Amino acid sequence: MRVTANQVKEMKVEKQKIVMLTAYDYSTARLVDEAGVPLILVGDSLGMVVLGYESTIPVTMDEMIHHTKAVVRGTKQALVIGDMPFMTYHTNISDALCNAARFIQEGGAQAVKLEGGVTVAEAVKRIVDCG
Repeated sequence: MRVTANQVKEMKVEKQKIVMLTAYDYSTARLVDEAGVPLILVGDSLGMVVLGYESTIPVTMDEMIHHTKAVVRGTKQALVIGDMPFMTYHTNISDALCNAARFIQEGGAQAVKLEGGVTVAEAVKRIVDCG
């Protein structure tokens, strides 16, 4: 059975240590999942680590979806989190919702990660409100 967001909330309330590792492919995800790691992040750092970019800025949604699908296929228990790439949620809330939905619907992720503070708070709220 896959870890849920509610289980992660419970872990936080109970002050448990929460472990999360990064995976970019099926094989790594499978190993991490079998080791019992409850959270796996498909990070946009794959741009540098896997794709050879100078930074995370060139990473596209299509690249992130591709790698997220592979990670999801390699897992049975871990909650898989898709890292929303640069400028995929900063321009407006509609873009944030559409791109988060792509991670869930196309990529199979169970959650998404956004970076930022007050400037992205409304986008985070709207994504959470949508489920």
